[in-house]
Amino acid sequence: MENRQETNIAVELALLVALATLWGGSYTFIKLGIATIPPITLIAARTTVAGLLLLAVMWARGVSMPTDAATWQRFAFQAVLNSVIPWTLIAWGERHVDASLATILNSAGPIFTFLLTAIVTRHEATTPRKLFGVVAGMAGILLIVGVDAIQDVGSGLVAEAAIVAATICYACAAIFGRSFKGLDPMAPAAGSLLAGAAVLIPASLVLEQPLTLSPSLSSVLALLALAVFSTAAAFAIYFRLIQTLGSVGTTAQAYLRVPIGVAISVAFLGETLSRTAWIGLACVVLGVAAMTIPARRPAVVKPS
Repeated sequence: MENRQETNIAVELALLVALATLWGGSYTFIKLGIATIPPITLIAARTTVAGLLLLAVMWARGVSMPTDAATWQRFAFQAVLNSVIPWTLIAWGERHVDASLATILNSAGPIFTFLLTAIVTRHEATTPRKLFGVVAGMAGILLIVGVDAIQDVGSGLVAEAAIVAATICYACAAIFGRSFKGLDPMAPAAGSLLAGAAVLIPASLVLEQPLTLSPSLSSVLALLALAVFSTAAAFAIYFRLIQTLGSVGTTAQAYLRVPIGVAISVAFLGETLSRTAWIGLACVVLGVAAMTIPARRPAVVKPS
């Protein structure tokens, strides 16, 4: 029995690392995809393919999607916060900055989520550890963006600001996502992706005329990998881990994703980080870890 439990834990931890790798690799896939595919078209295809795949997974599980208009309105609002705006901003931003920097800047979701909850909803306790995480994470972002603000006031700085704005959108989506309690966890994911596709496909047709494009094979393969692996498969793993490791344990991918994503960008895109960016990376990882790793509770000594 004990060996079986250890095996199950090992499997779940391996899936956690896989999830961090899939989400960390998404920035490299985006960088390769936007080489010949415009940002809105790339994200429209990503949401459509991933949404249909998740819908197929739900059908195989015997889970049906909600049909009432009120729920789909919430799906649409979640789509705007979780995919339409942030994914498009990241895709556009990566036209001007490296995937490794996008990985670091976009990893601070837990920090902005905490700041927003502390200011708006106030449903989380403010602890010294979380305050330390906020300070460390924001210092890391300022180290990266601040230096570029001095050296480059052009498109690079605007792109970095867009990626940070995408992170704030994720934080808002995380707070709004609390309203989907009672639904199968995969329903909001599939529903918001399909709702996002309904917005992005017309925008792509009007603004970027995708039918006239001639994307490269590497961009098409990157798009498929982004949709199938970094979106649909990642969501499937995520919802399994929510059930096995719990929501707190699953958040560990937030700080694992950063070094993994940077390593993938460096290995496959040949990118390099400045010394300041490396320091910023360390600060962000430290800050996100402080925000997401649960504090140990003191052991209770039973009276003899």
